[in-house]
Amino acid sequence: MSSKTYRVVQWATGGIGQASIRHLVENPSMDLVGVLVTNPDKVGKDVGAIAGVADVGLAATDDRDEIVALDADCVHFAPLVPDIDMVCRLLRSGKNVVSPLGPFHPTEYCRADVEKIEAACQEGGVSFHGSGIHPGYAGDILPLTLARLAGRIDRVRVYEFADFQKHPSPWMERMGFGRDPEELAANPSRPPEVINHFAQSMAMIAEGLGKTIDGLASETEFAIATKDITHAGGVIPAGTVAGQNYAWSALVDGKPLITFHTIWTVGHEDMEPAWERVDGRYRIVVDGDASLELTLDDKATGGNWTAMAGLTAIPAVCAAEPGFVTHLDLGVVQPRGLVR
Repeated sequence: MSSKTYRVVQWATGGIGQASIRHLVENPSMDLVGVLVTNPDKVGKDVGAIAGVADVGLAATDDRDEIVALDADCVHFAPLVPDIDMVCRLLRSGKNVVSPLGPFHPTEYCRADVEKIEAACQEGGVSFHGSGIHPGYAGDILPLTLARLAGRIDRVRVYEFADFQKHPSPWMERMGFGRDPEELAANPSRPPEVINHFAQSMAMIAEGLGKTIDGLASETEFAIATKDITHAGGVIPAGTVAGQNYAWSALVDGKPLITFHTIWTVGHEDMEPAWERVDGRYRIVVDGDASLELTLDDKATGGNWTAMAGLTAIPAVCAAEPGFVTHLDLGVVQPRGLVR
């Protein structure tokens, strides 16, 4: 594994895909051999230009058959929405697949997809890994790593913070910002089944601690703009939703053992309640003996963690036995080509 150069395909070129291209071009252990785009305007363009770097001599394509026919070790599969049938087709063609979209762990909710993926892996003699940052790395590997320092664990809490005034998103309206709080509560922007995606990481933590989840619970809280709040895409009117706190809990023996908080805001000052200002992107808290806390931030680099969580796992996924492999199966991932 140490000296191998991995032939990698990048599937889709949004923010994650562009970060992936930049990494694959710079990493001496990786060879970018194909890029699939879904935007017709990008077809035929040099993939370096798409990712904002110098030309690399490789043209983007929207021809799926061409990608499937490529000689490649792995596909970093990062479209906007999941496509399990396409994942299975890539696997059957003999290519390992790493995807930030998951699935991440064989819970009952996603078991049918996992079984389809497992069958395709066996047919192609390759492996699939759902990587992700949350669900994924921040929501399972980091809590389990901290757990090794504890003598007793009473509760695990994971917080994701996103301030969309600092980090604008084109999906603000779709995410529910600027809506009437009662209307948003009655017609949520995040459907109830979202908890099942995060529950995959919760199940991984529970399994790592020798427990089984016996139920799920959820709570939602909104913060209301006390005056008009401007952001890159427009204005959040006073009296509408300027902050959202989604709390999803996994119950073990009838009590919450693991809780994931997703806290989205547009700024911090001009809303009620005025939630704590947080500099980090993720906070992992383990209550017990001893109680531990870790804050993860990227102010120094601005890197795309969602892309890196999958790309750095490629050597381990390619070396794994054929099948659906989770973070628990991979163990301690040993990235290649990072020191250069």
